[in-house]
Amino acid sequence: MRRISSVAALIFIVILAIGAGISYASYNISGDNAGSTWIVIIAFVIAMIASSATKVADQWEKAVILRLGNFRSLKGPGLFFIIPVIDTIPYWIDTRVITTTFKTEKTLTKDTVPVDVDAVLFWKVIDSKKAALDVADYQSAISWASQTALRDVIGKTMLSDMLEGREKISKELQKIIDERTEPWGVNVISVEVKDVLIPPALEDAMSMQAQAERERQARVILGDSERQVAEKFGEAAKTYADNPVALHLRAMNMLYEGLKQNSTIVIVPSSAIETMQLGGLTGLTALTMELQKGQAKKEN
Repeated sequence: MRRISSVAALIFIVILAIGAGISYASYNISGDNAGSTWIVIIAFVIAMIASSATKVADQWEKAVILRLGNFRSLKGPGLFFIIPVIDTIPYWIDTRVITTTFKTEKTLTKDTVPVDVDAVLFWKVIDSKKAALDVADYQSAISWASQTALRDVIGKTMLSDMLEGREKISKELQKIIDERTEPWGVNVISVEVKDVLIPPALEDAMSMQAQAERERQARVILGDSERQVAEKFGEAAKTYADNPVALHLRAMNMLYEGLKQNSTIVIVPSSAIETMQLGGLTGLTALTMELQKGQAKKEN
């Protein structure tokens, strides 16, 4: 039920006040009480008719006017007048952008997975006459059309595509809903899929699958790293093969660094000692002891 506009109420008060003033002046002049009463009654009737004929539509509204049941015109925004009793206004159409939320529960995807989908629709009325005359309740019709379109799209979409391609689904929904609501004078601006809920058991399985895929990728990266390291070692081995002095110095440096940092017993194969020309096991033991003594002096 639309509220009475302040302009209509003001007109009613002004006309009634004028009639009361005329009635009072007439009573003072003639002293006729019955005549004064009739003046007040007539002023009241005129005020009622004038206020009923005065209508004000807001900036975003269109008033659908029917004259004796037939479409007459669209009025608004602003001040306009109608003929009381003969003209009626069954609808005040809001022409602003309107949001409608809709969802589907336990709808099967193309790969038979039950999902719950929430979406929001942005739309506006572009033809107020069609919205008022061609459909009984355009807002409810839009809501139901959106839900049925969403169910149709879900039934034709794989779960993986639905989770990854929400933008594509939104555009497809917008196209379908816009085709259905265009005869009603409604334009669909956009459709946004807010959330896609899947069963908890399937969610856990997908999480395990994603974890296994990451582990597989990690192993592939590790294997590739090992291959690259082996290639570099092969290149280094070729360099040392042609330069035994460099190999000897490198071996001495590695042994020295290991004994210096760890101060522990290092087990070196005798064949490696002979290859690196370290002077035999006795010399190696003496070198280790000297390094340990030197480190002990530094600590003291």
